[in-house]
Amino acid sequence: MTLDPAVDAPVIKEKETPEPDLPAAIPRKAKRRGRSRSALNVLAALIVSGAVLYASFFPAGPLPALGPAFNPATGAWTMAQDAVVGSQTLRLAGLQQPVKVTFERDGTAHVVAQTDHDLFVATGYVHARFRLFQMDLLRRQGEGRLSEIVGKAALESDRFELQLGLLRTAQAEWAALPPENRSRQALTAYAQGVNDRIDEAVTQHQLPAMFTLLGYQPKHWTPIDSLIVKGDMTQTLNFTDTPLVMALLNKSLGPDLTAQWFPILPPNQQAPYDVGPYPAQATVAPIAQIEQMAEISDAQATAAADAYQRLAALPAGLVARGGASNNWAVAGAKSTSGGALMAGDPHLHLTLPAIWFQLSMDSPGYHVSGVSIPGTPVVLIGHNQHISWSLTDAQNQQTFFYQEREDPSRPGNYFWKGDWHKYQTVSYDIPVLGGPTEHLTVKLSAHGPVITERGQTTTVWWAGNVPSQDLDVLLGIDQADSYQAFREALRGWYSPTHNFVFADDLGNIGLISAGYYPQVPRGEPWLPMPGTGEYDVTGTIPYDDIPQAFNPPDHIIWSANQRQVTADYPYYIGTASNFFDPGYRANEIHRVLSQDRKLSAADMMALQTDTRDFLASEITPVLLDALSGGGLSKEEEQASLLLARWDYRMETDSAAATIWWNFWQSYQTETFDPFWKAGNVPVKRAEVADALGQNLEAWTLHDQHNPAFGSTRGAVDVMRIAFHSMFATLSKQLGPDPSTWTWGKVHQRELENLVVSGLDYGPKPDRGDAYTPLAAPDFPSTHGPSWRMVVDWGAGTFQGIYPGGQSENPASEWYADRAGTWWNGDYAPMLTAEAAASSSGAKSWSLKP
Repeated sequence: MTLDPAVDAPVIKEKETPEPDLPAAIPRKAKRRGRSRSALNVLAALIVSGAVLYASFFPAGPLPALGPAFNPATGAWTMAQDAVVGSQTLRLAGLQQPVKVTFERDGTAHVVAQTDHDLFVATGYVHARFRLFQMDLLRRQGEGRLSEIVGKAALESDRFELQLGLLRTAQAEWAALPPENRSRQALTAYAQGVNDRIDEAVTQHQLPAMFTLLGYQPKHWTPIDSLIVKGDMTQTLNFTDTPLVMALLNKSLGPDLTAQWFPILPPNQQAPYDVGPYPAQATVAPIAQIEQMAEISDAQATAAADAYQRLAALPAGLVARGGASNNWAVAGAKSTSGGALMAGDPHLHLTLPAIWFQLSMDSPGYHVSGVSIPGTPVVLIGHNQHISWSLTDAQNQQTFFYQEREDPSRPGNYFWKGDWHKYQTVSYDIPVLGGPTEHLTVKLSAHGPVITERGQTTTVWWAGNVPSQDLDVLLGIDQADSYQAFREALRGWYSPTHNFVFADDLGNIGLISAGYYPQVPRGEPWLPMPGTGEYDVTGTIPYDDIPQAFNPPDHIIWSANQRQVTADYPYYIGTASNFFDPGYRANEIHRVLSQDRKLSAADMMALQTDTRDFLASEITPVLLDALSGGGLSKEEEQASLLLARWDYRMETDSAAATIWWNFWQSYQTETFDPFWKAGNVPVKRAEVADALGQNLEAWTLHDQHNPAFGSTRGAVDVMRIAFHSMFATLSKQLGPDPSTWTWGKVHQRELENLVVSGLDYGPKPDRGDAYTPLAAPDFPSTHGPSWRMVVDWGAGTFQGIYPGGQSENPASEWYADRAGTWWNGDYAPMLTAEAAASSSGAKSWSLKP
């Protein structure tokens, strides 16, 4: 059968078992660097519109002629008109009673409704008023419909998304909701509000400019679209290719070295928040260590390489590449205010428009404030009248690959649980702008979709395809008034697995790593496994046994993507290389929180913007000892002296920060590149740099004659070689005087526009690195704290900030107005609706049926 994937694709029941970066979306143009930000946003919008003028009337490639975009009544020029928000009365067909929406000076929205139904209608309308194009891109990504608006450039992304199955899962989740379910009612009302705005925008010629520029109108929103948006975030955070990577490392480095360098338990110092006691015995046989890794066959390697290369070619954001987020809480007994403190800053892709939309929602059933994801009807991170919460990614393994057993004499069949079974198939039509419709047939085994048939047919089991009612969980959290209610609500959360931190108005704190922890009874889940049934996922860790803690005796609790438990934990949750953070942020956070003093909200803010590199504090003294034996030039002595006087903080004016970071990269290169070259390893070393770095850290501190350094040298020799190499490289790049090699010269940060690079914010010099609490990985850094929130229940203060602004319209004063505040490490108060109404510059909408 042939289906429209956004409308009527069937639900495929994959197996009988209980099963929040944004999309790459439109291919971005090459970046313009060093752009000034002094111009007004309105002028910037006009410049961008003018830049596409030629293409508008003389189309190139698959894009349509965009001349209609410049129609003064209906085209892109309406973006300036729509950017102005004032007090007004509006009619919404979906409302039952009047609703009031107040906007603060910075665009923070406060929705006050007389019924829960109207609360969600109004929220959908407000989201769509300011983020409709962003919402449309999100649903199109997950539903495999980007090619319809941008052409064949997005075709591979669309194929993969339809194969992976976000649409099938969303349809299954929607079908499982009974009519009286609160999330079904919320999703239905939310969709009505979005559609009220779409109809209004079409009638009044106020669609966001990108719709006109791309020559299409958005279809009506459906509840399934909101579930797709949820799936997009899940995929970004926990769909991984780790078993494929491990298979390729196994084949090129050998199974013994791979097992040694990529173990289950991390080889370095860690700061787990849940130290036990744990269950005496797991419900399945525990996998504690990789005693001996199986050797990968040529056919298995071919399949792994094909699948790996295919995933690597996808746009950024479709495969998780590791996470970085922080949260923590301090009990009232350790706070200066006497009440619980809580802080959270999820680290995601820093985009314009931002991932988040800030609002408060008040109705008879809800009183909640925080940030939401446009396209969904809930506050994901925030507080209500009694509790606050934030989250980080738990990083456990949720993606498993299976190599199916087939027989040429039984085409279309695979062997599973002692019998031959026919692959299920589902077909899709993918409209392609400027080209013929693409026809796609997806094959599904009991494990999931087939992703490659080269070498050996390989399927993927992904926890994100286990239907779960996560939006209903969030509605329960929004209404929770205690840790018990909070914990009970999270019982139904599956994917992505998150570390949910908690604090309440009674001084309690807690943390629970809620989600689905797939368990297999045997085998090597860090590699692709046989698909014959013996190695299938059999369920998850019992809820009472997952990592969690409540009111710990030291009055502090924290998570930063580190492994949450000690070596005594009896269940398998993934390997050290399955994107568990190497632990440096968690160690630094724990170091600060465990100091023998009481802490304040100001301390929480300072820690969120802390630039102290814990790894540097460990390794730099060892490096200085290695360099003390002489043999340095005068200039190298100067660089060594800068390190000796350094406080380990990655500040923009610090030359020592630049020297340290580049030394660490050179040290890894000198240690591991000989193995990569000898084995012709097809995986980029940078992709497993965290795992290798943990080994190098442990060897440098405790095993300086590890064979990895070579048969005739040790860590001291390699450090000296790496230091000389680093110095020579930086001298060529930055000049001979190391005191001028400041971090700000080499490290910048940028907020990326989802579509047009000319509307980016930055790049600008910025602090931090991949290992500091103020996370700023990469060059330039485009990931980091996407929302900072600090709560002091004792003082009754709630503060937050995110980079960017509430509007996706570049002509709006709310497009990037928060970026400077965020960049400077400052915060804004999270006001109640009542306080917002009387605040300076407030505007209000009266929404009527």
